[in-house]
Amino acid sequence: MAFIKEESEDVKIKETFTVKQENLQELTDLIEENEESKEEEHHVKIEEKTNLQTDGILKRRDKNRFTCTQCGKSFGRKHNLKIHMRIHTGEKPFTCNQCGKSFNQSSNLYNHMMIHTGEKPFKCTQCGKSFNRSADLHQHMRIHTGEKPFTCTQCGKSFYCSSHLHQHMRIHTGEKPFTCSECGKSFRQSSNFKQHMRIHTEEKPFTCTQCGKSLSQ
Repeated sequence: MAFIKEESEDVKIKETFTVKQENLQELTDLIEENEESKEEEHHVKIEEKTNLQTDGILKRRDKNRFTCTQCGKSFGRKHNLKIHMRIHTGEKPFTCNQCGKSFNQSSNLYNHMMIHTGEKPFKCTQCGKSFNRSADLHQHMRIHTGEKPFTCTQCGKSFYCSSHLHQHMRIHTGEKPFTCSECGKSFRQSSNFKQHMRIHTEEKPFTCTQCGKSLSQ
């Protein structure tokens, strides 16, 4: 009987130990689950905070931008938006007192005035040719460097200025924007159109210094 009792006590101890082990495991699982939940919550909060910070930066950027209501173009300064709006309104507040031509920017008027004064402050170091605008000198320098950054997407031909590429593209598109009001003939280039118009006006601006004969070309 003593043996049976001892065995029974051992079983009870074993069962109690097993229950405690199960409770401990359950408690451990709960702790791990709680830690994972906290970690996930922490990441969510960080993500939400990051999104809020990003939205805040974008809002601040938007507040610092001045957007054109006509075309949607935005500017960092209100003054630049004001100048840009003149494209849509057609406003040209800067007028040349020599010829009456008007401009939407003071800088354009300043460059224009050099035509009347003859001032050409931008000089080519290669050939000595002078220009009244820095952009014209920059374009001219490509003649010496051989740079041709404007390439036709249709045939691969390259040009040193964008206007020449624009004219060239009309060969592919067939566009002839210059139309004679007298006979209806159209031209791709304005120079050809002006030359043609002399047929109707009978203008002969080219005079021979030897005999005095005048010609249209």
